[in-house]
Amino acid sequence: MEVADETVDKLLDEGRAPAEILLLTTGAQHPWAEHELSFGEDAYWRQLAAGEDVFCAHTSSLSRTSQRAVVLLAVNGGTDPEAAAALPAALEKATEKLIVCGDPERLRALL
Repeated sequence: MEVADETVDKLLDEGRAPAEILLLTTGAQHPWAEHELSFGEDAYWRQLAAGEDVFCAHTSSLSRTSQRAVVLLAVNGGTDPEAAAALPAALEKATEKLIVCGDPERLRALL
């Protein structure tokens, strides 16, 4: 998760607009998503619809997310089949760039 957060910061420093970035997780929710979900699912998903900021979601709710220029996939848990299925699904959400963060050995095995 730390590498994914650092990558988001780098993208923002390079001039990417926050609304261009979608961060997906395969294991635990991103802390931002956990915090926002504590206010209720409706408020959480309204933020995605507003499209004004980086949005974080779990891959299990990928069908509810929209395409974004840059998608970061944090392979931070989940089963190997779930993580493997998340790769092509995340690629479909990225219109310009997909960045995958996680244990390199696990990622090689999944590919």
